[in-house]
Amino acid sequence: MFPLSDSSILIKLGDAIDPFINQRVHALAAQLNLNPLEGVSETVPGYASLVIHYDPLVRSQAEITDWLSAQLDSNAESALRPPRRIEIPVIYSGPDLAFVAEHCHLKVADVIRIHSGTEYTVYMMGFMPGFPYLGKLPESLVAPRLATPRSHVPAGSVAIAGGQTGIYPVDSPGGWQLIGQTSLALYDARREPPFLLAPGDTVRFIPEQSGA
Repeated sequence: MFPLSDSSILIKLGDAIDPFINQRVHALAAQLNLNPLEGVSETVPGYASLVIHYDPLVRSQAEITDWLSAQLDSNAESALRPPRRIEIPVIYSGPDLAFVAEHCHLKVADVIRIHSGTEYTVYMMGFMPGFPYLGKLPESLVAPRLATPRSHVPAGSVAIAGGQTGIYPVDSPGGWQLIGQTSLALYDARREPPFLLAPGDTVRFIPEQSGA
């Protein structure tokens, strides 16, 4: 645990993308949200760390550190909600599917088989609200981001970048390799909660035929 600035503290629970470390991160975030402290404005979980933002005019760094230390000593796992297993139907026809196959020295059918044959964990949400970072992507499918991001990526696009896969919840710019499209709405303002996925959920992609 150490300060990032005069209004934020970083807690590192590990140095790897690991489901058990990530579960501890989200358990701690849930614990902090269940036991709020006046002056703490936001908790931001990552793969293996948690950033706590606070108002230094309301709480001192020492007060925040003492509060966090007490939470670290508690049974944070009990604050987690039970994870869900969600199946995502995908039409594998993205504009970068052929590139990914060529880059990985695979046939397109193999890319689809490997991608849909893996169960993924939702490690965290970002870079936009509702965007799930899913891992780990099998090593055989690791591919780079685009050299130049697209100005428009349709909502529901299934994509990969590095060792991760994800789904764009809304129309937006983006630089990941697009390999498919889902008809499921990851974001719906009328739904409570509005986001389909949450950290800790597991995801399986189910291939569909175009027009099915």
